[in-house]
Amino acid sequence: MTEQTETGVVPEQVTIHKKRAFTALFMIEMWERFGFYGMQILIVVFAINYLGFDDARANLTWGAFAAMIYLTPVLGGWIGDRILGARRTTILGGIVLGIGYALLATPWDQWFQMTSHTMVFLSMGVIAVGAGLFKANPNNLVAKLYEDDESQLDGAFTMYYMSINVGAFMSQLLTPIIRVHYGWHWAFLVCALGLCFGVAQFLLQSKFLQGVGSKPDFAPMHMGKLIAVLASVVVLSVAVGNVIEHLELANWVVRIAGIGLALFFVILLVRASSAERSGLIAMVILTLQTILFFIFYQQMSTSLTLFAKNNVDLILFGYHIPPEQFQVLNPFWIAVMSPVLAWLYGSLGRQGKDPSLASKYAWGFALLAIGFFLYGISGISQHHGYVSPMWMVGGYFFQSVGELLISGLGLGMVARYVAPSLRGMMMGAWLLATGLSQYLGSVVANFANIPSGVANPIESLGIYTKLFRELGFVAVGATLIAIALIPYLKRLDQQSKV
Repeated sequence: MTEQTETGVVPEQVTIHKKRAFTALFMIEMWERFGFYGMQILIVVFAINYLGFDDARANLTWGAFAAMIYLTPVLGGWIGDRILGARRTTILGGIVLGIGYALLATPWDQWFQMTSHTMVFLSMGVIAVGAGLFKANPNNLVAKLYEDDESQLDGAFTMYYMSINVGAFMSQLLTPIIRVHYGWHWAFLVCALGLCFGVAQFLLQSKFLQGVGSKPDFAPMHMGKLIAVLASVVVLSVAVGNVIEHLELANWVVRIAGIGLALFFVILLVRASSAERSGLIAMVILTLQTILFFIFYQQMSTSLTLFAKNNVDLILFGYHIPPEQFQVLNPFWIAVMSPVLAWLYGSLGRQGKDPSLASKYAWGFALLAIGFFLYGISGISQHHGYVSPMWMVGGYFFQSVGELLISGLGLGMVARYVAPSLRGMMMGAWLLATGLSQYLGSVVANFANIPSGVANPIESLGIYTKLFRELGFVAVGATLIAIALIPYLKRLDQQSKV
């Protein structure tokens, strides 16, 4: 006979209800990431082939775009925490993103005789603002769903991170093929359709999330506040699109945002209690490590994609690989390895041997170093300046598992160390830090910028592999620093729980 609790709720029903709620969050994140990564995989090659940019401007345009995508979640987290509620802001963000991808998919120059560059940058602005509304809030809902069960938190966020990469894998496999056979606009339209599916399933399963949300979710909708948010979306979309178009302006915005992020953490540390301060210090240290990680991560859509375009043999088993499609290896390996790591964390946790978050970060940087050294030595088997695509397969494996140990657990880091009342804003601050680092990653990618007069693959191969080896040594240094910080971070972790 099924035993009931004092409140009359059957424990099995609570578990099933929680699983259905997690599924709704998993699915909307998956479809949102389907749209985002389907767009991301194309954007640098799109800027070169469609907009006519050189490699350096294409890298920096994507870096500015990525920075804006990750700067706006600070505002989105605040709107979710204080204005509309995390659930409502998630839905609104998904809708705005779908509109942004639809705008990017529209052939403005063909249909309306409008300047395509202007509308492309406006589309990017809408996407960045939609991402800002969306990104911090589903993460916050997952944290609230499991805040009473810390033993499941790392595993839940690891599986949730897999949703990101399932969506990324599907779109990054699909959109380059559509781009090759049907054109850029159809590829971007697929991204918009992904958001339609995501929002629709979230609305259909919303009943399972009725008890999960931030304070405004449990109050009637205030129409005045909704109208104010919608008006802000329009204004910000135009402003952000303008920033992305003008790279010098983007550079200043990134600098100011970096200063603002540092001041934000300083103010929090000064105002926090001793227990809160320990957790925040730990989070600051791990966030700095995450910033370094995303400099490596940004190479996938910049230097590694251009390396594939210029120096990788693109024929594999008779299939001609679009150069951007190598990025699909990242979500593939993550989708394969996420359940393995989730099982491993659970198994070690039951034995009291689960490594600390700081230890996992150290392992992540070590794997990252191996991946970049593989790219860096790929020239040993080159043929007329071209290397086997298997070097990319191996490098992406180590880079992707390293990502799981760093970025995948970064989401859980906020839930672990930050009070629920600040969690939405801190999710936004953590995402802002990743945006700053992705802009820096584009700057780093331009150290391998191929001069316009260099057409010889042997020369370009040497330029790319030199950068990858240097990044491998940086990752080794990060590993040693992470190892040295483990005892200190363990003490901070213990103090934050006192």
